[in-house]
Amino acid sequence: MNRREIERLLAAIRAVERSGERAALATVVRIRGSAYRREGTRIMVREDGSYECLLSGGCLEPAVAAAAARVIETGMPVVAQYDLEADSVWSLGIGCSGAVDIHIERLEPDPVTRAWLDLLETAGSGVLVKPLSGAGGRLLVQGNEVIGSLGEAALDAAAIGAARARLEARFPQSGWEAFAHAELFFEVSQPPPELVVFGAGFDAEPLVRQGWELGMAVTVVDPRQAFLAADRFPHATLVSARFDRLAADVAVGERSFLVIMNHHLERDRECLRFALSSRAPFIGLLGPRTRFQKLRRALLADGVPDDRAWARVRSPVGLAIGADSPEEIAVSILGEIVALQRGFDGGFLAGRDASLHRASENSALARS
Repeated sequence: MNRREIERLLAAIRAVERSGERAALATVVRIRGSAYRREGTRIMVREDGSYECLLSGGCLEPAVAAAAARVIETGMPVVAQYDLEADSVWSLGIGCSGAVDIHIERLEPDPVTRAWLDLLETAGSGVLVKPLSGAGGRLLVQGNEVIGSLGEAALDAAAIGAARARLEARFPQSGWEAFAHAELFFEVSQPPPELVVFGAGFDAEPLVRQGWELGMAVTVVDPRQAFLAADRFPHATLVSARFDRLAADVAVGERSFLVIMNHHLERDRECLRFALSSRAPFIGLLGPRTRFQKLRRALLADGVPDDRAWARVRSPVGLAIGADSPEEIAVSILGEIVALQRGFDGGFLAGRDASLHRASENSALARS
């Protein structure tokens, strides 16, 4: 789920808590074959059967809402299995070649749930571990702090180790794991990915807007204060920084995706110099290959080392979709970022034999 979906879900949870209404949370915990969403996707179901957010394109939700009504009434969590095949006796008739398991639980104000919702609210980093079978309770791993228990010290220790291993991955993902006598689901919370755009030209506007809509925390950097108007970039952090002060004024980390689009050779060179010295896993440079080669030669001549940092540069940036307008170019760039963030190489889905939801071992970021 991206940050926009999480904010919508949290707003709905706050509303039912204020009203005193009961509700349930339903989470995709396992996918077999093809399904619409990934593990970790959640919806909230109200007592009246209405729901917030989506687990599918709208076809699965009524069945989940019916199961959630029983969970709300009894307070007993369940893992409901839904076969999406069209010709299965117990199928929903959706026609997808797969199945999904949905963990449904009543929304309760217990300390672990409260701490988890607070973590989601602040977009913090942590993992909620909840049993699907063979154990009880739950625990939340957040840095060195652990809240709750699964009821057994040995299982707690194994779960805590597995949760921290997920957090150490380049791009942590939610998922389930089997232990000696229990199946556990690891629900990961991470700060949103950061999109840092160097250049506040008019073609940056759709990129910034679409990046925000995808749940990214967006920053726009430009030395020209007049270009950094709040009405042009209403959801972005705006930084007016000289190129000799980028390291001091621009925060870049391991979750930052950088796009350089100043349309000015000198500005692009200095931004690329800064980007190469950063820990950002992705450096996108707008423009043709010949332009990048000119910038590369200039930086190498100026003492920038010819090391592995250059492998992070994507130029021309974006997927090959024939993009022409600023809006299409934004789709192309963000498509590449989403693919690499998830461990995919992009390309057409038609003709693929591999799972639509499983990362490629050959993806650029998976190899780095």
